[in-house]
Amino acid sequence: MPLAIKHLLGTEGLSRKAIETILDTALSFKEISTRPIKKVPTLRGKTVINLFFEASTRTRTSFEIAGKRLSADVINITGSTSSVVKGENLIDTARNLEAMNPDILVVRHSASGAPWLLKEFVDCPIINAGDGAHEHPTQALLDLLTLRVHKKTLDGLSVAIVGDIAHSRVARSNIHAMKTLGMNVTVVGPRPMIPVGIEALGVNVEHDLDKGIRDVDVIMMLRVQFERQGAFLIPSVREYSNLYGLTQKRLARARPDVLVLHPGPVNRGIEIALDVMNGPRSVILEQVNHGVAVRMAVMYLLMGGGDEGIN
Repeated sequence: MPLAIKHLLGTEGLSRKAIETILDTALSFKEISTRPIKKVPTLRGKTVINLFFEASTRTRTSFEIAGKRLSADVINITGSTSSVVKGENLIDTARNLEAMNPDILVVRHSASGAPWLLKEFVDCPIINAGDGAHEHPTQALLDLLTLRVHKKTLDGLSVAIVGDIAHSRVARSNIHAMKTLGMNVTVVGPRPMIPVGIEALGVNVEHDLDKGIRDVDVIMMLRVQFERQGAFLIPSVREYSNLYGLTQKRLARARPDVLVLHPGPVNRGIEIALDVMNGPRSVILEQVNHGVAVRMAVMYLLMGGGDEGIN
């Protein structure tokens, strides 16, 4: 069934039905990536433009692969190769691109709210691939797909999101989606990295990592986003790692079936130890794999897709 939305700008306000439809569709697309020929004709004749004004490896590549596996024509544009370097503003860039009749515009921008602004000036569906420290909806959806594959049901799961919450669009999108699905969320981190009033989103706050990860089903570690901090919010990287780094010793105190997630890129040895990252509880590379299926599903559904055409 198609989504009852035109754009995917965030998970805030996204209904449970919409989230579950995306996850169900992503599961059906997951198998395509294991075929000898990883392509279906579902979006043949459609054009997807990836407009990325921020650096990206996983998100941009998986959007490109997702579009191509659906047989869409995919165009990639970065800020450094666009007319923005000549002084053109974001709105004019988007309107000029839309004049070429694309079917989907995928946007990543350092300014929070950029995709919301663009939807006022273009008619084609927009997918938010990350806007500043605000939202990153497809990352949250691929995280949920990863949990669903392992845990089967999401309702009632307990999750600890650990680290630089204040600057994390991943944390925000996950909190909105997880609460919609009936999950219990605790945010863990030093006080300067926890937004004031975040409890209003329905989450618990903990400043002690050992307490925060006790008895949870999922630990989601976040990167310290040095590039978004106007001033360094912790005394030293070593102190942060000692207090909030996930090590095997700490993980041993958590539940034996706990899953460890990280949206990437990873600051190795800072927020997560290498042996934890590569250990049996880690599903970090599975998250990357599921990103392709989720982005295929979102594109397909925004184009009005139903059950027909998946094969």
